[in-house]
Amino acid sequence: MAITLPSPASPLKIGTRGSPLALAQAHQTRELLMKAFDLPEDAFEIVVIQTIADRVLDRALKEIGGKGLFTKEIEEAMIEGRIDIAVHSTKDMAVEQPEGLILDTFLPREDYRDAFISPKFKGIKELAEGAVVGTSSLRRRAQLLNYRPDLKVVEFRGNVQTRLKKLEDGVAEATFLAMAGLNRLGMQEIAQSAIEPEEMLPAVAQGAIGIERRKDDPLAVHLLEALHHKETGEQMAAERAFLGALDGSCETPIGGLAQHEGGNIWLRGEILRPDGSESIKGEDRAPIEDAAEMGWALGKKLREQAGEGFFDWVGQ
Repeated sequence: MAITLPSPASPLKIGTRGSPLALAQAHQTRELLMKAFDLPEDAFEIVVIQTIADRVLDRALKEIGGKGLFTKEIEEAMIEGRIDIAVHSTKDMAVEQPEGLILDTFLPREDYRDAFISPKFKGIKELAEGAVVGTSSLRRRAQLLNYRPDLKVVEFRGNVQTRLKKLEDGVAEATFLAMAGLNRLGMQEIAQSAIEPEEMLPAVAQGAIGIERRKDDPLAVHLLEALHHKETGEQMAAERAFLGALDGSCETPIGGLAQHEGGNIWLRGEILRPDGSESIKGEDRAPIEDAAEMGWALGKKLREQAGEGFFDWVGQ
């Protein structure tokens, strides 16, 4: 079947959230498509869609829902045909997509590490006893309190610029951001240090841009095949299967990282009680073709070790 490429008269509509980081990711996707198919910029239209996570900034994520917070309205727009593809931070994505949609394209993964941000301190170890740290991530909160139970953790919602302003205003003495986001925004210099996974495992799929499409859209299939990064896709298979076995959401503190080792995938995973009082870790290796099966098995193993009630919210 002949494929008619996008044109200024009939542009491909790319859906995204409106934060500076989300827009940077959408622009990167557009540039890659322009280069791959030798098309002009106006053959693509970036459509900004506000999600509930963008509208409700005065409440913790755990209070207003799971990962669908960042994607629901965007996915509805794609199902209704108002956009053709959607660009996401893969770490915000639920493991299962709505009926008719599929997430099977990933751009080359950026730095997967967390960044430590503070005007006073160089890293977690240097934080003074009782220091106030801001984060909206249950994973980061739990990992931090597991490592340094003396610290006080406060809610820190908003985009990169908003969080930096809160830090400047003295709401907290330190916070965390993803190194990938800072790199994409050209702001890597604000990180005091990058936190190695041995100290703090990142969120599942951190650093990976995922592009969602309708299953029955041959044009999107054709375009996105040219962008898909095979190695990142293999890592996502392991990490997202691990997350799926744990039924992970924004209400569950989970860390995970898959890396290539020759023809194998090495997967490390961690689950924590939300108050940081307990951490359960595990790891495994498997041939690349068995990455998803390994991820699922590791997730099940940690879930069985944890038992019922492990993720129940305790504390704030």
